[in-house]
Amino acid sequence: MATAKTRHKGWLSYLFVGVLAVGGGAYFYHGTIAGYGAAGTAYGAKNACSCRYLAGRGLDSCEEDFVPGMEAVFLSDDEDERAVTAYIPLIASNTARYREGFGCVLDGWDGA
Repeated sequence: MATAKTRHKGWLSYLFVGVLAVGGGAYFYHGTIAGYGAAGTAYGAKNACSCRYLAGRGLDSCEEDFVPGMEAVFLSDDEDERAVTAYIPLIASNTARYREGFGCVLDGWDGA
């Protein structure tokens, strides 16, 4: 029975070290991750909104226009608002809305 407890303690040690490493990395690189997340979601929302509401393509088709490395960016469409939201869960989110005369504009960028 002593070996079963040793295995259990070993597994918990690896789990603890893994959680500590991920937490430390997230703390150390938080600014970089947040910056890339904000830029990626802004780019994704603006381009997907233009693709959807100016070009008239489907949202799945618009995701094909993403550059390599944007696999973590997800899109959601609000047809009533004519808006597309791009988000990376727990990191960043941006929404672009179609505005007559302006095209697709990110929320928070008045432009008028």
